[in-house]
Amino acid sequence: MNILVIGRGGREHSLVQKLSESEQTDRIFAAPGNAGMEKIAECVVIDEGDHERLIAFAQQNEVGLTIVGPENPLLDGVVDRFVEAGLKVFGPSQAAALIEGSKHFAKQLMEKYHIPTAGYQAFEDIKNARAYIEEKGAPIVIKADGLAAGKGVVVAETVEEAVAAAEEMLENGQFGDASREIVVEEFLAGEEFSLMAFVNGEEVYPMVPAKDHKRAFDGDEGPNTGGMGAFAPVPQLTEKSYQTALHDIVTPVAAAMVEEGRSFTGILYAGLIETSEGPKVIEFNARFGDPETQVVLPLLQNDLVQVILDILDGRDPQLSWTNESCAGVVVASKGYPGAYEKGRLLPAISVEDDVFVVHAGTALDEKGYVSNGGRVLLVGSKGKTLADALSQTYHSVQVFDNFDDFFYRHDIGRSSVLSSASHSDEE
Repeated sequence: MNILVIGRGGREHSLVQKLSESEQTDRIFAAPGNAGMEKIAECVVIDEGDHERLIAFAQQNEVGLTIVGPENPLLDGVVDRFVEAGLKVFGPSQAAALIEGSKHFAKQLMEKYHIPTAGYQAFEDIKNARAYIEEKGAPIVIKADGLAAGKGVVVAETVEEAVAAAEEMLENGQFGDASREIVVEEFLAGEEFSLMAFVNGEEVYPMVPAKDHKRAFDGDEGPNTGGMGAFAPVPQLTEKSYQTALHDIVTPVAAAMVEEGRSFTGILYAGLIETSEGPKVIEFNARFGDPETQVVLPLLQNDLVQVILDILDGRDPQLSWTNESCAGVVVASKGYPGAYEKGRLLPAISVEDDVFVVHAGTALDEKGYVSNGGRVLLVGSKGKTLADALSQTYHSVQVFDNFDDFFYRHDIGRSSVLSSASHSDEE
């Protein structure tokens, strides 16, 4: 069949790579796609938000399945529009996508259905927010209620920093409509991990857990970003914690959405943290995570097209995973997540063995691939162990060391490798 992937980032390139392996795939279209996808997909110059043109394109090109990558079109109701047009589409409805579109809604849902998460209050005025922050003290977390491209979260180490963040969001409109309301949360200490699942109503089919690295610089320093690297699975995550996350969080939330009249179909992403009291929710997303998708999908042994068709038709996809590890390191433009320059030439990357490259913010000109975004690409690899995967990945990504226009973190997965080694020594 012909397949349409909506989106332009690394997540969508990773989806296109996996879909291209399917014998059920005839032509893959990406709207609008990016330069890295052009070898395996036909990129179409249609913006993700242009629902009418996307639907017309799908109809004219006999697209049998559309997969929505990013969150914005989901919150704008693109899935609803495709369904109304009689087209097969994979992703949550506008009503269901609110679990990502409003952190306050997600918190209310978790509170109502007793899903473990951080204590919180939501505010629309700075006076009450400031009083609450001063009462609770620091560290404390300030979040814009709506979508802020992964940048609407401040983990404040002091009360002054927290109040300043709240003022920027509420009074100065730092994230526009997304920060008209903020959520102030208690700080949770522990190991973070992500658990994505294919969902159709109350049916939940989990993927292998992954770990993202949000901070820009080594040692988890610097501002929050959309993600600077990831790996899967997570060696230090116990089977007990994984099962708790699945049975006490992801599955009940899917059932809660059905109960609330917002039945969810698509990818439910749970951003979790392993606390002394067990796993708790940091956030929910209504789509594949980025960059987690880039390290999870290479471990999936199933035909992704068949998996999605099974989910949509209410069948168990019988997911099967390799016993390997996969790691990915993001190369970003100098200055990201702040101001950065585009159009910088990228070096050639060796993709020997199990190394792969996923493009996110790239373009192609007469010189070759050039930067066209903050997170430019991800270099990844599979290996028998996480240490093997990271070794191969870093061997390939070091080609960027001689290019001042880019940077990457040198410690993705390091603490997990050390933790695994220490655990093995103890045994």
